[in-house]
Amino acid sequence: MIIMRPVELKDVPALMALAEKTGSGLTSLPADEDALRARVARARRAWRHAVPRSEQGFVFVLENTEDGHVPGISAIEAAVGLTEPWHHYRVDSVSHTSEALNIHNVQQTLRLCQEQAGSSEICTLFLAPEWRRAGNGYLLSRARFLFIAAFPDIFDGRIVAQMRGVSDDRGYSPFWNGVGRHFFPVDFTQADNLSASGQKNVIAQLMPRYPIYSAFLPADARAAIGQVHPHTAPARAMLEKEGFRFGGYIDIFDGGPMLGCSVRDIYSVRNSQLKTVRAGRLPEGKWPLYLVANERWQDFRAILAHAKIDENHATLAASNLQALLCQPGERVRLIPLNIPT
Repeated sequence: MIIMRPVELKDVPALMALAEKTGSGLTSLPADEDALRARVARARRAWRHAVPRSEQGFVFVLENTEDGHVPGISAIEAAVGLTEPWHHYRVDSVSHTSEALNIHNVQQTLRLCQEQAGSSEICTLFLAPEWRRAGNGYLLSRARFLFIAAFPDIFDGRIVAQMRGVSDDRGYSPFWNGVGRHFFPVDFTQADNLSASGQKNVIAQLMPRYPIYSAFLPADARAAIGQVHPHTAPARAMLEKEGFRFGGYIDIFDGGPMLGCSVRDIYSVRNSQLKTVRAGRLPEGKWPLYLVANERWQDFRAILAHAKIDENHATLAASNLQALLCQPGERVRLIPLNIPT
């Protein structure tokens, strides 16, 4: 069975294997064992309430319980930008008008900013390509919202997601080449590695403080503004179904969009149901597939399962209760796998 659970230190070798598959642009999953070990250790301290809110990052993994294989990772940061500035470009526009010549031009600009501080962030979503099937991606991404719904006091009222921007298999980023490289003269892969090692704000300090007119950028850099990496397109579509929207902020490295919304407007938070669980055989027939999670803090578990729902109860197979670490009579939180269009 495939479960989602909190990360453990034993998962570091598996995370290294995942990091080596990501390519460039996913700075929160570096192929650096020491960095990964430190991140996992910080997550474990967060579950013990042993770090301040500004350092609370909750990391989850998918696990195949049959063989212990870990094919995916996702995470939530409780509050970003509180201890270090969180730089982005805000996509704005300015008007240039000459009444005498009857000319009115609207030009797109990029302005360096440090907004969104204190927001919660969902991040570090990566699933090994061979596991992108059978709803695994939905479980890995959307089960985080069931965790947020279960423990809302940990998180901010607004949540954001910085999406991976456009780059190719060789590590070429048109946006970085058109903007950042002029002020920090290294290629995107080097800048990406420095960002992953905690140097992102150092690089940001070298970026121009005055607005950048996008009309002066190369065509491929302009086209990359607010666009996602091809591998990230499904994740963006999933978040937009949940209610996330592009608010005009992009990453300073690859130009990828930041999506955001109010926590109360997330579909899986707003529509999840709490039910008392019981074990039983489901009568023959087609029963809906649900994302199901327990309500346990350090022992959080989430799975995909067929369930029979009535006013007060959810009936699941005994094996599902075992995977959720639940006993009959406990409460579980559920949301249908498919979001209505």
